[in-house]
Amino acid sequence: MATNAELAARFEEFANLLEADDVEYKPRAYRRAAENILAHPMPIAEQVAAGDEAAIENIEGVGDAIGSKIVEYVQTGTIEELEALREELPVKMADLTRVEGVGPKTVGTLYRELGIETLDDLETAAEAGEIQSVKGFGPKTEQNILENIEFARTIGQRQLLGEARPLADDVLAYLEGLEAVDRVEVAGSIRRWRETIGDVDVLVGTDDDRGVVEGFLEWGSIDDEIESGPTKASVRVGEVRVDLRVVVPAEFGSALQYFTGSRDHNVGLRNYAIERDMKLNEYGAFDVSDIEDPDAGQRVGERVAGDTEVGMYEALGLPWIPPELREDRGEIDAAAANGLPELLTREDIRGDLHTHTEWSDGNNTIEEMVMAAADCGYDYYAVADHAEGPGVVGDMGLSDAEILQQVEAVRAVAEDLEGDIEVFAGIEANIDADGAIDLGDDVIDALDVIVASPHSALDQSPGDAETRLLRAIENPAIDVIGHPSGRLLNDREGLALDAATLGSAAADNGTALEVNANPRRLDLWGSAVQAAIDEGAVIAVNTDAHRPASLEYVRWGVHTARRGWAEPADVVNCWALEDVREFLH
Repeated sequence: MATNAELAARFEEFANLLEADDVEYKPRAYRRAAENILAHPMPIAEQVAAGDEAAIENIEGVGDAIGSKIVEYVQTGTIEELEALREELPVKMADLTRVEGVGPKTVGTLYRELGIETLDDLETAAEAGEIQSVKGFGPKTEQNILENIEFARTIGQRQLLGEARPLADDVLAYLEGLEAVDRVEVAGSIRRWRETIGDVDVLVGTDDDRGVVEGFLEWGSIDDEIESGPTKASVRVGEVRVDLRVVVPAEFGSALQYFTGSRDHNVGLRNYAIERDMKLNEYGAFDVSDIEDPDAGQRVGERVAGDTEVGMYEALGLPWIPPELREDRGEIDAAAANGLPELLTREDIRGDLHTHTEWSDGNNTIEEMVMAAADCGYDYYAVADHAEGPGVVGDMGLSDAEILQQVEAVRAVAEDLEGDIEVFAGIEANIDADGAIDLGDDVIDALDVIVASPHSALDQSPGDAETRLLRAIENPAIDVIGHPSGRLLNDREGLALDAATLGSAAADNGTALEVNANPRRLDLWGSAVQAAIDEGAVIAVNTDAHRPASLEYVRWGVHTARRGWAEPADVVNCWALEDVREFLH
């Protein structure tokens, strides 16, 4: 049965194909629907299959037209209108749009003018100088495309965490419902919450391996069976590969530790074990102090742990190390010294300091976004729409006069709420190539919070990028540096930055560095967060939400911050309201 991620992918494809055909308005509606479908807490296809088609009405941005297509896809596996669009534009849209500077409209133009359907076609045309002959394209555009094709091929091999994790949640829920399953968990990079993953690894503990494999292969969401055997199976769901591995319950803990990784963490842990006359592998932890040749077999020695993952670490005298930390960045030494961080959780987040409304490029009113934040249980919330500046899409940025008008509107909404949630009037300003922001003094004085982010000139040299960001950090008007590198996962690399240098400057200037929780950004990322925190920097985990459903992006932001060893005290929006006020002012 179709997952929410699969449904969302179909409507994202709809949007791209329509945009490639120069259709107005509809692409944005389909993208909005795709985002809300992906964030929907319930399996939509299961609700529809159970006859609860009214459940679709509860999905924001999904009206009758899109709702009927959801039902059509759940019932038939296809959408007739989408199939027709694919026939009209038979291109590898996902592959082509991974090339920086190539959007759906460009794909449509290049198909109509040059017949380009694949990355290989695009590379051949660029090398032959054919792209610059198309109206609206030039030698510089052609060269930029050519230089970014290899990067597009590389990133095309990995899925975004925000797309793959909902699928992992679906497969876990399905397997938990099988009678033969004793225990089940995801493993690999998805359990470590890496920002991109190669495939979804699932581990099951059972005494009925055949029953689990057969039950797994009956999962209705499967598009293709890749391979299967007595204790393994691999399938494709949409564009994602899902690998199942089955072990006996007594070895579930050791297998989970082993297959979660990372490789470097496991190597370090095995070396730590060897120094203590222990042997670790996927079958358990073994005391080999009395064994002449510990390498004589996988199960040599006295097995002292393996039923649980916690036991694998306890066998070495270590506390359990959270999966997000298992990247060989000092976690084993910290565990040995009882110095592991008390990582933040979703429940520690008390507000969001970077969100958008319909005043710029958001989809909802100030009041609707504030009420959604209140429903999240937040103590405070900031509206931070785009200011005018380079890199803002279209003419969505607000002028100084419009910002002042919005401040009044935010204050009015806050007054109506009578203190139920503190509402900050903010703005997302644009950091130009020199590190400056373009806001008048009267605007700066009127605002509660200023998030400043790079949106353009993202191909600067590392030295220029560092100078640019340091100047912004040192600007006393700026409270938060939003998505500091400006990267878009599977799209563009963004600015090269030294997180330790930025962290030190941020600590000195009382400026927070953002973990932008949008799954297409996750910027800063784990190792950068860790480096910044080590220098004393404060982190802000913000969603950059453009609609209520996107407030749920906080899940990705929290786990990304956890990958950076962040504790609640390190994250400004885990603080009490009075402390946040003091930080901002």
